[in-house]
Amino acid sequence: MKLGAFDLHAISDGTFQLDGGQMFAVVPKVLWEKRISADERNRIRLGLNCLLIRTGRHNILVETGIGDKFEAKFNDIYGVDHCKSVPAELQKLNLQPQDIDIVINTHLHFDHCGWNVRSENGKLVPTFPRARYFVQRGEWEDAHHATERNRASYVERFFAAAEAQTEFLDGEAEIVPGVQVEIGAGHTRWMQCVRVKSEGDTAYFPADLVPTTAHLPFPWMTSFDLYPLETLASKKRFLPELAEANALLVFAHDPCVPWARLVTIEGRISAQPVE
Repeated sequence: MKLGAFDLHAISDGTFQLDGGQMFAVVPKVLWEKRISADERNRIRLGLNCLLIRTGRHNILVETGIGDKFEAKFNDIYGVDHCKSVPAELQKLNLQPQDIDIVINTHLHFDHCGWNVRSENGKLVPTFPRARYFVQRGEWEDAHHATERNRASYVERFFAAAEAQTEFLDGEAEIVPGVQVEIGAGHTRWMQCVRVKSEGDTAYFPADLVPTTAHLPFPWMTSFDLYPLETLASKKRFLPELAEANALLVFAHDPCVPWARLVTIEGRISAQPVE
C-alpha cells in the first residue's frame, strides 16, 4: 500500500506455532481462545510478517523471518510452515537480495532474524550482501550473553555472520529520512520499534510489543516478555498516540491481519482492517 510517498509491502516468511498459554501469559484460555483457536497440542498459528519499505531511494526490510536453518525436530515442535519465504516474496516484487539496502532487526530472537544470513558452500554469509544491518547494541550484547531464561530464543548462527555489515545503535535513531527506530522495552530490554512517516501519514512496527491484533489490550502480553511491566508501560506510551494519529500498525505475528489502522472506539483501542 501507499504511505505518503513510500510504498509498503507486507512480506511473509510463512507461519509457525507456539503454545497459546505462552502467547497470552496471565490471560485465561477461556478468553484468548475466543480470538485465536488452539490445536490439540495447545498451539496457536502465528504469522512471520516482515515489512518492506520502498522510499524511492532505499529498499528497507524490517525483520527477516524465521529462515530455513532448523532441523526437522524443531520444525515439528514449532509447526513451521514454509508456505512462503522472504527471498521468494521479494522475488515476486522483482527484488533480489542485493537490492536490499537496509535491514532493521527489532530484536534478535530466532523468528525475527532467520534470513539475516544464509548458507553458501557450507559457510554462513549475509543474505543481503549490500545491506547495512541495524540493531541496538544492547540487544546484540544480550543475544551473545543469553541467560537460562532467554537462551532458547537466541540462535547466534542466525545473525553473527552478518556482524561486519551491522551498525549498532544506542537508543532512538533516524535510519533514513522518514524511518526511525525507538526503544519499546519489555519483550527484551533493547527491542526497537520502527516508525515510518511520509506526507503526514504514519506506520508503526511494534514487533512483539503487540504481536497480533489480539494483543492490543494493555494487559494482554506474552510470557516471553522478560520485563512485563515495561511492556505495559511501552504499550501505554505508544498505542494511544498511534490510535489518535490513525496510524497503520504492522503485526509481526498475526496470521490473518498483517496490518490495520488503529482507531479508538468507546475508549478502547481497536484495529480497523485495510485492503
